[in-house]
Amino acid sequence: MIGTWVNVGGILLGAVIGVLLGRGIPERIRDSVLQIEGLAILLIGLNSVLGTMLRVNPATGRISDQGGLLLLVSLVLGDLLGEALRIDERINRWGEGVERKLGAQGFSRGFVAASLVFSIGAMSIVGSINDGLRGDTAVLLIKSALDFTTSIILASSLGIGVAFSALPVLLLQGSISLLASSISDLITEPLLEMFCMVGYAIVLSIGLNFLCNTRIKTANLLPALIVPVIYYFVRY
Repeated sequence: MIGTWVNVGGILLGAVIGVLLGRGIPERIRDSVLQIEGLAILLIGLNSVLGTMLRVNPATGRISDQGGLLLLVSLVLGDLLGEALRIDERINRWGEGVERKLGAQGFSRGFVAASLVFSIGAMSIVGSINDGLRGDTAVLLIKSALDFTTSIILASSLGIGVAFSALPVLLLQGSISLLASSISDLITEPLLEMFCMVGYAIVLSIGLNFLCNTRIKTANLLPALIVPVIYYFVRY
């Protein structure tokens, strides 16, 4: 789990630096930076979703898509379950409690957004498995550097909530590393692609919220990540 601990440390350090930098930045500039962050996150999410959905036939050069229906069903079912469980509402209520105790405005927004950005992706899963099975931390060290930089940028505008996103990263990646020997054979490339397609669609919604000031309840979409896993094991 060395790679995961380094990753967690990078997020915490980056968040602290970002919060300190953000205190000296005027609100109008923070709002502008937040929109640019939204644009970047949106493009990263869109690129990753399209990268898993679109295929080019080398013989004909024609582009075909796969997984579109699965993506739609996953998001709809995930949102319905999330609404039923009131995941977004419960997280926001918890975040508001933390805000009152710490005086940290916007805690929930920073925590949810950063948790999804840092936790979802092939690097988290593959890197954790490599770390757990072979002690190979290369992938997670690269991810740590990326997350360190990202946490500085996010925390400068979203605040200390970004630092608390290190907890779900620790729980997710640590669990995968500890269970690596048991689950490595189950996580095939098709499963990873389907999982990441849905995951990055949720990341894309974060970008839309930042850029367009919409109110997509991204936390309610978390159950959508379960759908491609169930679909894969039922089908294969």
